[in-house]
Amino acid sequence: MSAPEPPVTLPGARLLFSIDPGVSYLNHGAFGAVPIGVQRAQQRLRDEIESNPLRFFAQGLSDRVIHTRRHLASFLGADPELSALVPNTTTAVALVLNSVRLESADEVLLTDHSYGAVALAARRRCRRAGATVRTVALPMPASDAELVSRVRTALRPGRTKLLIIDQLSSATAMALPVREIVAAAQKHDIPVLVDAAHVPGMLPVDVASIRADFWVGNLHKWAFAPRGTALLSVAAQWRRRMEPLIVSWDQDQGYPHAVESQGTLDYTPWLAAPAGLFTLRSLGWDDVRAHNAALAAYGQWVVAEALEVPGDDLPQPADPDVSMRVVPLPAGLATTVPEARALRQHIADKLAVETAVNAWGGRGLLRLSAQVYNRADEYDRLAERLPALLHDYRA
Repeated sequence: MSAPEPPVTLPGARLLFSIDPGVSYLNHGAFGAVPIGVQRAQQRLRDEIESNPLRFFAQGLSDRVIHTRRHLASFLGADPELSALVPNTTTAVALVLNSVRLESADEVLLTDHSYGAVALAARRRCRRAGATVRTVALPMPASDAELVSRVRTALRPGRTKLLIIDQLSSATAMALPVREIVAAAQKHDIPVLVDAAHVPGMLPVDVASIRADFWVGNLHKWAFAPRGTALLSVAAQWRRRMEPLIVSWDQDQGYPHAVESQGTLDYTPWLAAPAGLFTLRSLGWDDVRAHNAALAAYGQWVVAEALEVPGDDLPQPADPDVSMRVVPLPAGLATTVPEARALRQHIADKLAVETAVNAWGGRGLLRLSAQVYNRADEYDRLAERLPALLHDYRA
């Protein structure tokens, strides 16, 4: 297999960010990176607050939030009246779990690709209700048909009260056929929550066409919004059943206002989020997607070559726009979450490279992200230096 061609760097893109030039930041998928122009837009909002806090919170804030929600929902193909702005995907998952009725004989179904914090939230909710969490294993790689079949077989009509499925998994960077999985579950009246934390800004999406009961995605990862910006979309039949985690003054207005109105919450990330979409569109979203996907593929290839990973062991995403790729690490490395965290920090300390290291299926996975501020030579340098570092780390 020949090396994929690295993409041409988008002119001036790196100057839009304040990333430390002394660090190769190959982990955009973790917390995103906010463009300088968006940082300034948010700071102007902070300045507006401090010039007259009462006026900011008491005059027109609700209308500004509604306007922002409509803008972001339109970008994602979601119904703005069935959507709510929330701080992050984890908050939305807790909100959904709080709104789904669970009893002692019930269960929540996850996959072994589910995000760790999501699994923790599901276990806590089930523990309080006397319900159970069950996990279905999904192989990697696998065809869409096999993935749908595995999930369909794992469903227990009458007992499974919620299925949580990733649209793009975090640890394994695997794109799942969520439309087909949602349809399979809903044939048995099983509601589905689609965790699309990494989708907005990375993958084209039409939320309404997925027809999930619940869909949530972060805009602060790949859509250049300030951190603390996500959109939760619910099906019409769930609107009256959504219970906010915190009761505030707009409780009687129901969803989405009751969810969005949280007193002195910092609303500046939400209100500045359209500036992130403006930046994305100014760069040319098609160009950004093509650049990032090609660079992630190149980075995966050169690092896998350096670590002598066989081609058959190198997971390839089903969606060509995916801009995160994983490289299996040598056996025995990062097989647990603490070990993965320690290795990630060691790579950062010794190589000045920020990556993601995850433990999945008894093996460590190095996850590489690609964004417009990254260059091919950053992955080349990692490939040159990582084998020796891992050898010494194991010794």
